[in-house]
Amino acid sequence: MSEENSGAGVDPTAVSRALNMLRTGLDGRLASFFNSCVRCGLCAEVCHFYLSDGEDDSIPARKVEKISSVFRRYHTALGRYLPWLVAARPLTAEFLRELADSAFGRCTVCGRCALNCSVGLDPSAVIRFARVVLVAAGLVPKGIRANIDAALKTGNSMSITKEDTIETVEWLDEDLKLTLNDDAASIPIDRKGARILYALNPREVKFFPLSISAAAMIFHVAGEDWTLSSTNFDVTNYGFFAADDENGGKIADLLLRKAEELEVEELILAECGHGYNSNRWSSPEWQGGRPPIPVRNFLELLVEFYRDGRIKTDPSKNTERVTLHDPCNLVRYGGVVEEQRYILHRSASDFVEMIPNREHNFCCGGGGGLLAASEYKENRIRCGSVKADQIRATGAKILATPCHNCIDQLIELNLHYELGVEIKTIGEIVADALVFPDA
Repeated sequence: MSEENSGAGVDPTAVSRALNMLRTGLDGRLASFFNSCVRCGLCAEVCHFYLSDGEDDSIPARKVEKISSVFRRYHTALGRYLPWLVAARPLTAEFLRELADSAFGRCTVCGRCALNCSVGLDPSAVIRFARVVLVAAGLVPKGIRANIDAALKTGNSMSITKEDTIETVEWLDEDLKLTLNDDAASIPIDRKGARILYALNPREVKFFPLSISAAAMIFHVAGEDWTLSSTNFDVTNYGFFAADDENGGKIADLLLRKAEELEVEELILAECGHGYNSNRWSSPEWQGGRPPIPVRNFLELLVEFYRDGRIKTDPSKNTERVTLHDPCNLVRYGGVVEEQRYILHRSASDFVEMIPNREHNFCCGGGGGLLAASEYKENRIRCGSVKADQIRATGAKILATPCHNCIDQLIELNLHYELGVEIKTIGEIVADALVFPDA
């Protein structure tokens, strides 16, 4: 942990702000978690951090104990008067530095530990509260903070300008027409009254434009009435990663307001795990009610296209072995589990599962904002070794995942662990297998 990013030089008021959040931010569920751990050790054997480094500080129960120790100090009688008896710690600048290392550097808040706790404790909820305390103290990793600021200022986490977005879409539009040899094919942008607004991950505009082309090709074949937006199009939300609910709500509101401005009927979210969780499930809490329009993931729409006969795919067009990485926020937290399997069975001739899979699949190591926290890169790559072993065991040549955050991490793991796989979105695999109508 570097000194600069560990919390060294903590603002003198940070401790008081953190203490105030510790006193006012708790609910009964969290309080019960602080007193529930029986130290059975089951969580250690299912955590990709502990499995990769074997360090006691990476055990979920140890991370829970860290924040629980200050809870006991300020919320129990024994902790106040006999702290040494119950291992209660005061909340100090040094403690905040340790907490930042645990909550941001040794956890992706993936939730896998909660599925395996013998007493039903959810360590990820406790770690998220630890992040809430750190937000109050101003100790969010610089990369995550920068992405939050960029989204609030420019409408997307990568500060892509309206002009650059339009320019990218225009050349993709031309390329789509040439690829399909069809002048009617198009990528509409800023069109009012379309049925759906397709919200993008900024990485698609900046680094992975072919995933936009794949979605556009599918929309064209399906005859969908859709549009992109040149501003406030961002499906990502680093306020969600930081547990900064105030700014998370502001970022989610930008996308909802854009959907209202364009007068669309439905908001479809591009392939992004935390983007789905934040905009579908957290946004209603942040906004104080349900979103003004339906919000769905692209995979859910694809399944609808298949079932309605609006698209068909030929699995023989994808003959290489394909395996699937399940993003934590889409699957474990989001409930989108079988859709991607329904799609891959219809678009790839040799699809094999990782073991374990679905809700029990391992995090790739890039979640929880860790991909943006450069100070923890070594931890991120090391904990990804568990995912690398999963991928290698399948013998797959193509790795599919419906999340661009996961894709960035998996690209690094692919290089570091020499996996030799090609990494694609689900939409790209579907586009490769599309059957085009004779017309």
